This record gives sequence, structure tokens and C-alpha cells, in this order.
Amino acid sequence: MSEPAPALALPPRPLRWLFLDLNSYFASVEQQLNPDLRGRPIIVAPVASDTTVAIAASVEAKKYGIGTGTPVWEAKRLCRDLIVTPGRHDKYVEYHHAIIEEIWKHIPVTAVCSIDEVACRLLDNENDPETAIALARRIKAGIRANVGECLTSSVGIAPNRLLAKLASDMQKPDGLTVLHGDELPHRLFDIRLRDIAGIGAKMERRLAQQGILDIRQLCERRPRDAGTAWGGVNGDRLWYLLHGFDLPEKPTQSRTIGHSHVLSPRKRGFEPVRLTARRLALKAASRLRRKGYASRLLVLHARFEDDKSRWHSSIRLPGTQDSFAVLSALDTLFPRLKAAGRARPGGFAIRMIGVTLAEITPVGGDQGSLFAALDPDDPLARETRTLSLSKAMDAINEKFGRHAVSLGPMDGSRTDRVGTKIAFGRIPDMDEFHE
Repeated sequence: MSEPAPALALPPRPLRWLFLDLNSYFASVEQQLNPDLRGRPIIVAPVASDTTVAIAASVEAKKYGIGTGTPVWEAKRLCRDLIVTPGRHDKYVEYHHAIIEEIWKHIPVTAVCSIDEVACRLLDNENDPETAIALARRIKAGIRANVGECLTSSVGIAPNRLLAKLASDMQKPDGLTVLHGDELPHRLFDIRLRDIAGIGAKMERRLAQQGILDIRQLCERRPRDAGTAWGGVNGDRLWYLLHGFDLPEKPTQSRTIGHSHVLSPRKRGFEPVRLTARRLALKAASRLRRKGYASRLLVLHARFEDDKSRWHSSIRLPGTQDSFAVLSALDTLFPRLKAAGRARPGGFAIRMIGVTLAEITPVGGDQGSLFAALDPDDPLARETRTLSLSKAMDAINEKFGRHAVSLGPMDGSRTDRVGTKIAFGRIPDMDEFHE
């Protein structure tokens, strides 16, 4: 077992970050839009079915032990007066942009971390405790006054972004917490390891095998020993962050583009699932083109009723962003899904279906194809022409609205209206609500 680290004389660690976390964001937007919901326990759910789960719970609902991921049937059991409302993700994006605009009036936004989380770096004339606290209060008040009175937030202020995020979680709802450098890391010792981003069940088990059961034991190691316990350089990095050092952020990039959809109980047979998957693939391909990427791998994934495990299958793509090529590849995966569903004791009944385009790479500047002048039926010319058609459909749908033109069957049922939803850590472009 590693020896405890000797006491170190740490340098000053001034306040550098302000982290704002909107409280019960989706539910709060619903309460802002509908005054009848204010002060009442509500949850936001993807579909009107007891078999789905809450994607957000209001502050009032959380008092009953209801939170994100609580099954709707269980939430109704916990609270008889519970109100279930469907998600309106376009509204959440609209309010998100209004909140960002309000924050910019007070301080530059350094990073939009998710639909309801924002990180701002404090300047040297903003980072003394009194000034930083006054700034946080002005931001909180500005959001309530200029965006919506139901939109409360919890703010954390700390020497680095990770600690500011942890501080924002210490007092909810409507909290304001400051972690000073001279309080670190001791102020963190009551926090669970799992509350730190990047530490899940697997990492928690690994740390436990190394004799680290809590933050205190991690911080008592020498930095190098903490990194060894973690299994790489990230452990060393985490040690310094927990001690209040402000390290440069690691660059990130998109690696996949995809969408998933929870189906209502009456739409869980093969044909509704197939049509829904096609719409999800078209949305993903449209996003791929808009962001200037091509994909080399298509993944179809699903979750069956009463099944905690996921089914998935994949197929290679020729580095494309063409809707026709994506749908053709998707068609080859459906027989595998159909066979897997029929082999199950309950038969083919799927609760969630998803399509992901992976191994994405940037596409170079537009350049005319050498094959465009070939016969339209020539395989070399076909994708050039179908990609042009895909881009033309993007332009039509952006101008005239979702489903103005599409590929394949559109029977007008809910199966076709997969909509757009908020993924954790990703805010949809408003264009996605027209796809």
C-alpha cells in the first residue's frame, strides 16, 4: 500500500471559475410556460406511458424521492398528485439560448457544458470572494427577472472548473457555494467519489482494489501514486484538481452522431420500429452533412421490453454523408434485429430504438466529382448524385419545415414524428427541429 503523502506547502489557488447549474431545468421551463404547474410536483417524460421514465423532475417532485430515471409508474406511486407532461425540447433550447444571452450581459461564457450548465472563467478583477459572490447573485437575479421567474440556479465558485461544478451541487435548489483554496482538499472529504465526473462504477471498483474508498484516501496519496491507482495520467491530474490547481482543459471532439427514440407501447412492433429507425438515420445523416463530417460505421441499437441489456449490430460505410447510402446500409441490419426479436420469449417488442453514425471524420472543401458526368446508373456516379439530392432535401426542409420532403414512407402517424430531444452534454441546433 502506498504511503500517505507528506504535508505540502501549496501555492495560492485563487478563485478562477464560476459554474452555473439550472435547477430541474426541463421541469422549470414547463412551469414557466404553464403557470398552472407552478409549485406542483411534475415530471417530464418522453412519451405518455407508464412504462417510460422521467427525464426531469420538478423541485416539488424531488421531495417525494422522484428524479431523472424514475419509472413513471413508480413516480405516480410515490406522489398521487404528480403531473406528467411531455417534453418540449425545442422550448428548452429556446430558453437555453435566452439564459446564455443573459449570462453574457454579466460575464463572458467560457464553456456551455450542457443544456443546463455553464462555466465562466473569472478575470483578475472579478475573483476576490466578495466580487465573485456579487457577480453570481446578479446572474441568478438576471435570469429570474429577464428569462423566467421559475428558472432558479445553483452556482459554484472555485479555483478550477471541476471544483466549481462540485460546489454548484452542494446547495440545491437556488444555492451559492464558494470553495476557497485554503479549504482544499479537506472541504471535499464528505463528497462521494461517484460525484466526480469520470468516476463511475467500474472506476470506483478499481480504486477500491487499490485501497481508495473515498476522496480523503485519494488525496492522501502522493500525486504519482494517485495516478497509478487510477490507471493512468488522469489520476495524477485529478489529484491536482482536487487540491485546487487550475489545469488546462483537455480538448474534446465529436466521435459519433446519433439519435434514439422511446416508442409508445402500441408502436413496438417490427414495422413501426423500422420506420422510426429510418427517420432517426435521416436525422443523423442530415446532422452529419451540416457539421461537415463523413461516417465509416453505422450502428443500430435497441432495447427490448423488460430487458436491461441492449442489442446492437453494425456495418461498415464507405466514408459517406449521403442519406441514400446510410439507409441502404440500415436495410441490411434490420433482418438481424428482426431475428433477435423473434428469438425472444416475448416476441418482437422493442421499447427503444437508436441509430448512430460512428468513426466520423471532417470532410474537405467542396470539390466537383470526376464521376458526376457518368451515366446516372453507373455505380461511381450514383453516390455523387444522391448526395447532391440529400443536400437539396436539407435545404427544402430547412425552408419549408420538417417532412416537407423525405425518403421512404411517411404515413403521418406518430412513428414518423421522432422529433428532437436533448442529449446529455449536447444542445441540438435549432435546425434539427426542422428535420
